[in-house]
Amino acid sequence: MKALSVGLLLALAALPVQAHTPYLHAKGEIGQNGGLVSLEASFAEKFFIPEAAFDQSEFRLTAPDGKQLAPDRVEVWKARTLAEHRLDATPGTWRFSTGKRYGALFRTWEINGKRESSRDLAVKIPEGAKIISNFQSVTLAETYLTVGAPNRTALAARGEGLEIVAIDHPTDLYVGEPFRFTVLFDGKPLAGQKVEITEAVSDTGNTPQVVTLTTDAEGQASFRSERATRWLALTRHRTPAPPSSGVAEYSHSYTLTFRTLAQ
Repeated sequence: MKALSVGLLLALAALPVQAHTPYLHAKGEIGQNGGLVSLEASFAEKFFIPEAAFDQSEFRLTAPDGKQLAPDRVEVWKARTLAEHRLDATPGTWRFSTGKRYGALFRTWEINGKRESSRDLAVKIPEGAKIISNFQSVTLAETYLTVGAPNRTALAARGEGLEIVAIDHPTDLYVGEPFRFTVLFDGKPLAGQKVEITEAVSDTGNTPQVVTLTTDAEGQASFRSERATRWLALTRHRTPAPPSSGVAEYSHSYTLTFRTLAQ
């Protein structure tokens, strides 16, 4: 594959999978005896209106006892990926995860006054070129649901990659109360890390409230909602990529969908 022109690069950059935010959103009436939950994973600009399917990943569930499971069913469509799973009556909290998606390559350079780009790793960046970008996206989206009383087993940090680890339980949040959390990368707190929390308003058509937080020295931040609604927390972090990846950096994105309830 040949290097791409700047015009084609700009056209590609407009695709939703590259420019939009990933999310995982759970739907379903979950009672004391469990129930069927439907999970929607997509890339979007407005939450939760799907635009491009979250594909090329392995969806996973963490049960209240910590056991790892695959969803009963996963179907990939054009605008969204849909997963279904029937939760049993075991009380406690479930974690739902898209798994990591290694996505778009962003490789752009300038040489002899001309800017070029390619997503094909077989195309080598010319020696002496000025590198504009050289990274790959790594995305992960998660959410939680509780059957009966919540527990914390599924909330435990994985200790791998970028993640938001809840201090206050994400399925037991009420208006006016804090939602405290820690941002980790490979199990270590990220100080000074930006977290953007956006209200989901696809049901109302209203302009979403957006709150930007910065973690403290321990990687912690706190969010307080003044309305009963759904939210999506987004954080991004860049790291050096392994030599085998063919790019200089990984651009990690993690999102957590949660809701605050009326008092």
